[in-house]
Amino acid sequence: MRNAIALMVMLTATAGVLAQDVAEESWHPSKHGAGDTLGAINHLSPANVVRAARLVKTGQTYPLGVVTGWNTPAYPPRHYAITIIQPGWQDGGAMGDNRATGNDDLLYTWMGIGSQLDGLGHMGINHVYYNGLQPKDFVELTGLTKLGIDQIPPIVTRGVLLDMARHFGKRPLPAGTVFNEAEIKAQAAAQNVVIGKGDVVLFHTGWLEMAEDADAFMAGEPGLGLGGAKYLAGLDVVAIGADTWGLEVVPGEDPNLVFPVHPELLAKNGIYILENMNVGALAADEAWEFLFVLGQPRFQGAVQAVINPVAIR
Repeated sequence: MRNAIALMVMLTATAGVLAQDVAEESWHPSKHGAGDTLGAINHLSPANVVRAARLVKTGQTYPLGVVTGWNTPAYPPRHYAITIIQPGWQDGGAMGDNRATGNDDLLYTWMGIGSQLDGLGHMGINHVYYNGLQPKDFVELTGLTKLGIDQIPPIVTRGVLLDMARHFGKRPLPAGTVFNEAEIKAQAAAQNVVIGKGDVVLFHTGWLEMAEDADAFMAGEPGLGLGGAKYLAGLDVVAIGADTWGLEVVPGEDPNLVFPVHPELLAKNGIYILENMNVGALAADEAWEFLFVLGQPRFQGAVQAVINPVAIR
């Protein structure tokens, strides 16, 4: 009898491990193919660009990036530092008969600061990243050999802005305010927009207006919930962003989960994340759809990048 009980305990434990393994593996390989490294970028096409370009009616442009500087709030210990130098010319020397002089700069910064793009190598689940890649497959001290920011083609597509501050009737939304499928659908309907395959979806919460108070800004944020992330992933969007430092709601819906939206989007679905998007002017002009253009800096092997996407309407 004792042996039978022990066997049952062992089988139950084994079944639990197997179930866990199945759960961990159920999201890879990617629907884009076992060798794919681009994720939702595969939803882009020349036809997408042509359709999105037809949204341009006025030619007005909106920079979606914030100025990144010494006082930019950032997830610790990230920081920014720049040094301006005049190599060999500080003493008043100049080059040639035309007396040419100039300035140069050295930048010491974390790539995930200010307005930023999170690549697919940024976050995974239990050391498994997009399409089942493990660190030994692509992570080197000198840079990522796969999933790097430098390997992403230009993202040119339709952009959609959902004004969640308007939905809840508060600006900025308080930290901890979450929006999921129901809220996303309701605000999209209120704005008479339909989210489609290949879109970039941005959220306006008003939180970026608090950035001058770094402590308050980084103490929490309103944001996307796990259900909302899954809903948008089901629509085959390319990227999701917001005017917050981390896109997802903080404090989170479940205190036992740490940044669950990030691996849901990046690892499981290959959807890129855009943070600290400066969408206030778009919201003020009720520019709910527009041509979205991003040509990210191509730093070899980078996990993230400081960016300044442009919305054109």
